[in-house]
Formats: sequence, structure tokens, C-alpha cells
Amino acid sequence: MLSFPVGFKIFLALEPVDMRKQFNGLWAAATEQLREDPNQDAVFVFANRDRNRIKLLYWDGSPRLPH
Repeated sequence: MLSFPVGFKIFLALEPVDMRKQFNGLWAAATEQLREDPNQDAVFVFANRDRNRIKLLYWDGSPRLPH
């Protein structure tokens, strides 16, 4: 079970995403598809085409590694 603080946002991508995407690919999908800033206190939910797998993107504020 996941528990989130009050006011925590959850964004669900309606378009399917390639499940081979890693952190940077999901970050790009959050900014391009959802038009949201992944730096905010939120979880971004992505599903595959069959809707039988999901990936969650959450940034805890720790420093990102350079590309």
C-alpha cells in the first residue's frame, strides 16, 4: 500500500507509454504528454498499451545525475 500526504497530486497519462522507458524517458513523457513539471510533489502514472502494467515516476528531491 502507498500512502501520500494530504494535497499530494497523482497524474495519470491517458496515452500508453513504452515500458522500456527509464527515468529520463518518463520524465520527458511527464513534461511533454502531461504538460506538468516532474519536480513538483506528485506521482506520475504511466501504463502500457494493454493497460496491464504501470510505471510510477516520483522525484524525491535528491540531486539528479547529469545526462
